[in-house]
This record gives sequence, C-alpha cells and structure tokens, in this order.
Amino acid sequence: MTTATAPTAAPSAVTPRSARRAVLAAEFRLFLREPGSLAGILLFPVVLLVILGSIPAFREADDGLGGLRLVDAYVPVTVLLGMIAGGLQSMPPIITGYRERGILRRMSTTPVRPSALLGAQMSLHGVAVLVSAALCLGIGRLAFDVALPRQLGGYLIALALAVVVALALGAVVCARAGTTKIASAIGTVVFFPSMFTAGVWLPVQSMPDALARIVEVTPFGAAAQALNQAAAGHWPGTVHLLVVAAWAVGLSAAAARWFRWE
Repeated sequence: MTTATAPTAAPSAVTPRSARRAVLAAEFRLFLREPGSLAGILLFPVVLLVILGSIPAFREADDGLGGLRLVDAYVPVTVLLGMIAGGLQSMPPIITGYRERGILRRMSTTPVRPSALLGAQMSLHGVAVLVSAALCLGIGRLAFDVALPRQLGGYLIALALAVVVALALGAVVCARAGTTKIASAIGTVVFFPSMFTAGVWLPVQSMPDALARIVEVTPFGAAAQALNQAAAGHWPGTVHLLVVAAWAVGLSAAAARWFRWE
C-alpha cells in the first residue's frame, strides 16, 4: 500500500515587478535617512527665494521684464534649482557610493536590473523636487504675492519634462562616474552652468537676444522659458517643450546604455 504525499510547494519566483517594488521600498527607507540630500533639494531653493524676495528692488516692477517684478521671474528659477540640486548633487553620490562599496556588484547577481535601481532613485528624487517646487510656488504666493501659474496645464507639462530631464542628467553622471568623488566633481562642474542657463544670475527673458537663443537650446534654458510662459498665462512654446523632451529622451537613453554595476 503506497501513501500519497502532498507535493512541496515551490518557493515563489521573484519577478522583475516584485524586485522593482523591493528596491523602491528599500531605497525609500535609505533616502529618509539622508537629511542632507533632502535639505539641499527642499531648503536651498526656498532660502534663495526668501533672500531675493526680501530685497526691495526685487519687489518693484521692471520694464525690462514686461512689468513683472524680479521676484516674479525668480520663482520659476528656484523651481528649477530644486531639480538641478536633486539630479546633480543628491542622486549621483548615492548610486556611485553603492558601486564603490560593492553593493551594485552583489545586486547584479539578483533579478534586479539597472533600470530598477535608477528608476527607484529617480522616482524618489522626483517626488522630492516636486515638493520643493510646491514650496517655492507657495512661499512666492504667500510671502511675496507672486501669482500662481495662470496656464496650469501647460505649467504642469513643462514641470514634468523639467523633472525628467534633470534626473536623467543625474542618471548619466551616475552611469559614468566610478567613485563618489568623481560623481561629486562632475556634478559640481555641471551644476553651475545649469544654474546659469536656468536663469539664476540673469533671468532668461532678460538676457541679450543672442545669448538667450543659445541658452534656449539647453535643457534648463528651454524649461525656464516654458515655465515662464505658462506662469504668465500662455501655453508654453512648442519648441521649448520639444527641446526639453528631446534632452530628456536622449539623456535617459544614454544613462540606460552606459550604466554598469562595476
């Protein structure tokens, strides 16, 4: 007489989707333990806006800006600054730190793919920079009477594209830099030109025509113009949106192609 035995249930396979969820959950917990990164994304743009808005001359109408005040022009700039800080100053040292400590090499033996790790970091930093943007818009409105974007739909589209392009640029740094020091150095080198094209030292709409045309083919120069147009109540220029979108696609493809575990 034979006794039938129930088959032992095989352990459930780890699917790519479950691996992505696990990576996102783990990265979220680690992200909250890095207050320095969050401070750079959330506080730096807000502090700059408060300082600039506290200058009396920045609260006076400027004929060169079509009657706008400088503080009005600088709100979109500070919105972009949070994105630039997140993409170039916060994200690259985290991933290259994993690479230096051999964490990425160990992850390469699991079902986790490079896109899962990059996607998790871009998602978390994306949320942080959107919170930073909301803070800048809110403080600009409450503290300095800066009007909220009048063309909300166009503003949200330009904002989303700008977030993607900033984080894609950071992902390229993550992909190419072998160490944290190199990532920080590259991020710093790219950070200052990015701030210039975003209009930190001179709003794009105040630049000489020749310089403005050059700046508008850069990702943050085009994003600044798109945000300015939407804030004023106009639909962002198609060319500006296409420039930002093209940069976002190109940088994302480059990051995915160049990323290595070691």
